Amino acid sequence: MRSYSPDLTPPWKRSKPVPEVPAEPDLVVEEVSTGFCGAVIRCEKTAEGPTVTLEDRFGKHRVFPLVERGFVLEGRVVTLVRPTVGGPARPARTASGSVAVPGARARVARAGRIYVEGRHDAELVERVWGDDLRIEGVVVEYLEGIDDLPAIVAEFGPMPDARLGVLVDHLVPGSKEFRLAEQVTGENVLVVGHPYIDVWEAVKPSSVGIPSWPTVPRGQDWKTGVCRSLGWPENTGAAWQRILSSVHSFRDLEPALLGRVEELIDFVTDPV
Repeated sequence: MRSYSPDLTPPWKRSKPVPEVPAEPDLVVEEVSTGFCGAVIRCEKTAEGPTVTLEDRFGKHRVFPLVERGFVLEGRVVTLVRPTVGGPARPARTASGSVAVPGARARVARAGRIYVEGRHDAELVERVWGDDLRIEGVVVEYLEGIDDLPAIVAEFGPMPDARLGVLVDHLVPGSKEFRLAEQVTGENVLVVGHPYIDVWEAVKPSSVGIPSWPTVPRGQDWKTGVCRSLGWPENTGAAWQRILSSVHSFRDLEPALLGRVEELIDFVTDPV
């Protein structure tokens, strides 16, 4: 018979137990020793023990052992465990990677707004960040181009409790968009953008099922030229629906757009 050896460690020196959390797909955690943050892709059995594969927002994968106190979830150290078969099907995250809040009501709209350049931009933002925007009470409106941006900003009348964020296409030094952004950016106005000619390019080609976005000669309508180069019907509305339907989460978008949208959300929701 084995003898029993009592644990003589004083209570105040014993490690407190931490929650065990099933490593469900799309759960976003941080590995404690490396600081790597990503969404759960899969769990596997290996000769060295169970592992979890994480994917960060840039598409990089890392494999980590499922060890006790090995991860941080929403600021708390947790132990990830393999999910049980037939567990909850509800995703733990929204399409943007934020914590899902089942049954949460939309917040009353803030005075602040986010303006985007066109309808396609608005639809893409809604598809990925819609849940987050409703919880935060942020309304997104689209403009028909930004040639009149200074007048639009003046009419809005930004204030500390009514900030305005603007997302524009092709915001690169020397461009028309860049010059307009410089005119209106201020303490209560933030203009950010991505480097692409159109928001279509902010969707990863691999998600759409193409090798790359084609180069369209100057002077041609860019969207029509894309359809022509890819052998798609020259119907830009149908092409956009095809592209939009390929976007399921933040993983389908380029980091150059992801960071800018989140920057705008933070700007208009930051308490002054």
